[in-house]
Amino acid sequence: MFTIHTLGPKDTNCEKAAHYWLEQKKLHGDIILHETLEAAVEKIKGDNNCILLGCIVYPYLHNIVFKNLNLLKLTDCFVMDTHNMLFASRFTDLKKINKVGSHPAPKDLISQVNNLNLNIESILFNSNSESALQCANGTVDACITTLKAANNNGLTILHDFGPVPMGFSIHTKIN
Repeated sequence: MFTIHTLGPKDTNCEKAAHYWLEQKKLHGDIILHETLEAAVEKIKGDNNCILLGCIVYPYLHNIVFKNLNLLKLTDCFVMDTHNMLFASRFTDLKKINKVGSHPAPKDLISQVNNLNLNIESILFNSNSESALQCANGTVDACITTLKAANNNGLTILHDFGPVPMGFSIHTKIN
């Protein structure tokens, strides 16, 4: 069985991209979601019929490429719209927001939210979906996340940035 290893948990843009890539290539396969792409690379070492799907804005994707030249090679790239990117919260009142969670890649979207306290604390998580989960669990008051993750975690949408045209990379295992 063919497997795509990519960033999780459920509802990440990478998971959406994996489904999209399979559909475009008319392939069937499993998608395995990992806490980080670095963790995905470790799992790939023991899996022979698999690929790694990465996002071109993933922090340190260059390290994954250059540290694994004997394991993986870049074989494909494509552009796809992400899920709508959002500023979401458990609260509706911006004054109650003191901590905002985000994946490192879209964290600059925080500064685009009007009337937000300028002294908020920013906490980084491994994915947009993880940010939504941590917001729902009370670790942070608000988050930058995807529409799908916000809905699945019962968060209130305070600002919708819309979808973002994004690049994704396919890395094939060298046999």
